[in-house]
Amino acid sequence: MRYALRALALAFVALFLVVPLTAVFAEALANGPRAYLAALLEPDALAALRLTLLCVALAVPIHVVFGLAAGWAIGKFRFFGRSLLVTLVDLPLAVSPVVAGLVLVLVYGRRGLLGSFLLAHGVPVIFAVPGVVLATVFVTFPFVAREVLPSMEAFGTDDEVAARSLGANGWRTFFRVTLPNIKWGLLYGALLTAARAMGEFGAVSVVSGHIRGETNTLPLHVEILYNEYRFQAAFAVASILSLLAVAALAAKNMLERRSPRRAVDAPELEGERRIA
Repeated sequence: MRYALRALALAFVALFLVVPLTAVFAEALANGPRAYLAALLEPDALAALRLTLLCVALAVPIHVVFGLAAGWAIGKFRFFGRSLLVTLVDLPLAVSPVVAGLVLVLVYGRRGLLGSFLLAHGVPVIFAVPGVVLATVFVTFPFVAREVLPSMEAFGTDDEVAARSLGANGWRTFFRVTLPNIKWGLLYGALLTAARAMGEFGAVSVVSGHIRGETNTLPLHVEILYNEYRFQAAFAVASILSLLAVAALAAKNMLERRSPRRAVDAPELEGERRIA
């Protein structure tokens, strides 16, 4: 039975992961390395890559700050509205990305609640780069907070209370006590945020306007190339997304190896280490 389960798991991985990835790279290189590089070095492809990396570069720091604040508030304290805050953190996971994009259009569009005011002051959001960034930030909202929260709850407040009783101020307590306790969850959440931001399609597709060289991210550029029957170029750009996904997976595995155990078991290990 053990060997049968292993064979079933390997067959599943091969069918749904290895074979599709192999097909992507095979199609990308079907016309040779020169055509592959030409597809990647097109101005529109480079612009899509820059915008994708910009969204990642903005979304990750924003959610690191917010995730730490939300995880600390929810995990360390009991207050009125705590359950509502947890629900709001999880909301982007329950809402379809397309619906999220439509909500952003209703709020920041030309006739939206804030869109007319922003346009009057020369700040377009929808069908512009700020809208793409907002959509990316929205769909990646929960990941850091959801990874940090279990660590905050598992470690409790004993370490922080001890540090404060010994004279450490708030910032010193955070950087010397709280942050080391949750660093693996924080890094893991940041990695998930980056991976999700690179591959987002639905919400970004609604708010971007599909403007070549301006508001297209890599997933949107792949769709455009495929709809134009430029299959080799589409798979070439898709291979970059695949490589980024593989790099994120490798980083995830590295973090899991370096982390002695997941956050739910960390207090016991940390206590044993400090006693030793």
